[in-house]
Formats: sequence, C-alpha cells, structure tokens
Amino acid sequence: MIKVMVVDDSAVVRQVVTETLARTRDIRVSAAAADPIQAQTMLAREWPDVIVLDLEMPRMDGITFLKKLMSERPTPVIVLSNVTQQGSPKAIEALRAGALHVMPKSALGTTQQLQTDISSLASQIREAARARVSALRPAAPSSATMDRKLQNADAVLAPPVAGMRMQNTERIVLIGASTGGTQALEEILAKLTVRCPPIAIVQHMPGNLTGSFARRLDQLCKITVKEAEHGDRLRNGHALIAPGGKHLMIKRQAGFYTVDVTAGPAVTRHCPSVDVLFRSGAKFAGHNAIGMLLTGIGEDGARGLKEMRDAGAHTVAQDAESCVVFGMPKEAIGLDAVVQILPLSQMARVIETAASRPS
Repeated sequence: MIKVMVVDDSAVVRQVVTETLARTRDIRVSAAAADPIQAQTMLAREWPDVIVLDLEMPRMDGITFLKKLMSERPTPVIVLSNVTQQGSPKAIEALRAGALHVMPKSALGTTQQLQTDISSLASQIREAARARVSALRPAAPSSATMDRKLQNADAVLAPPVAGMRMQNTERIVLIGASTGGTQALEEILAKLTVRCPPIAIVQHMPGNLTGSFARRLDQLCKITVKEAEHGDRLRNGHALIAPGGKHLMIKRQAGFYTVDVTAGPAVTRHCPSVDVLFRSGAKFAGHNAIGMLLTGIGEDGARGLKEMRDAGAHTVAQDAESCVVFGMPKEAIGLDAVVQILPLSQMARVIETAASRPS
C-alpha cells in the first residue's frame, strides 16, 4: 500500500483527494495537512511514501517546504497547484527544487472533475513511489515492453535500413529523459561550453512547460537553449528541446542537420517520444551521433538507443546510483543498447570530448 500525505490549504481538495484515492486498491492518504507547518508535525509521527503538495499556502509556501524537505530527507513529491499552468516559473522552480511531477489544480475545476482526474494523479503517485530505484539488476522484460498493442516508432518514422553506410558529418548529440530529467539536464548543459556539438533533447514534460523550461536553461547555461521549431538547424553550442505534445526528429540536409517538429500518435505512451528521436538519429546520423538515455520511468528510448548502437552510434546510459529512477536506462542496458554506463557527473565530458573527436 502506497502511503500519501496531502499538503493543501483547501479542505475540499484534501477531502476529495483522500476519498477518491481510497477507492484505489493500492493507495491511501495517511495524512492531510492544511500547510507545511502542520505537515512537519505529522511527518515526525509517520513518513509517507509520496507527498502531494500545493504551492500557495499560509505560514510557509510550498517551494520553501519542498527545498527544506529535499535537503533533509528527499521524498517523492507531486505538486498539485493552480500556479503551475501555462509554463509558469513556479512550475519550473518546483521541478528544479526536486518535484517529480507538476499538475495544474485549476484545470481540475469542479469537485466532479477533480474526482475524474484523480486517476491521472494516482498514476503519477504510483510512478513517484518507485523513484530512487537504484539496484543494478539484469533487466527483465517489463509488462509495457511485452504489450503488443503499445505503439512503437513505426507509427511516426520508418526504421533505418540495416547495413546502410553513412558519410562522415559533424557529430550531434541526442538526449532522452523523463522523471528526474529536468535536474539532470540542467547539470549537464550548465557544464557545456559553446564549442560543444549540436544537441537535440526529448524531456517528457507537459506541453505548457517546455518553452519556459528551455528559456530558463538558456539563462543558466553558456550555450544557447531553445524550444525546437520545425526546420531549426542543429548548430554547435546550441541545444533544442522538443515541444510538449510534438515529436522531435533530426534530418540530414547536405552536410548538416535540421529538425522536424511534428504532431503524431503517442509512441511508447509519450509524445514527444525518445524512441522517435533516437530512431531518426539511427536513420540519418548513424555513427556521427551520440545517444544518451537519462533517468526516467518506463522503457521509452531503450529500443531507439539499440537502433542507434546498431547503426554505429556511441550510446550512453546514466548509471543507477545517479538516477532519480533507474527505469529507462535499465531497459536499454537489458537490450544491449548501451556502450557506456556513466554517472551523471561525467555526461558533459563525453559531449565536450565529442567535439574534438574525429568521425
């Protein structure tokens, strides 16, 4: 049974979340607090598996509480707040402070709508409860991997031709991430210099947050970071982030690369999908590419990374110890898709080295 604490100054939200989650088989609200001060008292008695947190509350705001929590005893947190809409800075700040997910409360609307959307919250709680999975074990096929109905990258892009010979071009870097990826990407990109090779990124994130996430990274980093637009050219010292709700693919034009940003069905349950980005890397860049799969729940990116390795690309997975969730990298390792398994702290060095390494 997953124990959840709800911290929200709205009695209605506390009540509806508690009553609705009680109908699930595996989740129970073990404590409900009206503000972080009350929550701290409750935490002294019993610690939950997951905390659902509002951001605007009396006596202490949610961001302050979140930072304090992460510094003292890191715990999976889902932010449920009416200030996380439309790419708000608060949503990005919450993710940077350690929240695993953000969910806009005002989008839930009435009590009836709230009850309907708790199923989405329940799924996020289950994912959050699995965070910090650090045991490096041989990967067994997951139920999702075995689900034949699960849409794969064929729905968006035809697979690469086996044995196709690729001309040498500039090196490019393709990165995929999910849960915990916002912090991981910030750590990597902040270390890069403007001489780094072009980078294309898929981070699983709601569509209303990717633009503000890219702008924040652009302010923090020496390199240029922006939300990708259809037709953008991949350039040295630049990183392009897939818009939420759109697939990102690279394409080769003469001796350089551009990106396609296109609508399409969810692949491996995600749009944008890491598998789609990585397949385009296998198909159009081959040995000229580096593929990096970072922290995240699920298997998105594992098969695409295998295709990249088979096409001659250098492939890297984040190690278990530095992952928030060792899900996606673990799946890729199990498929023999990975050349190197590295801690997050060494990822930037691999990217910088690629700039001076011959193709």
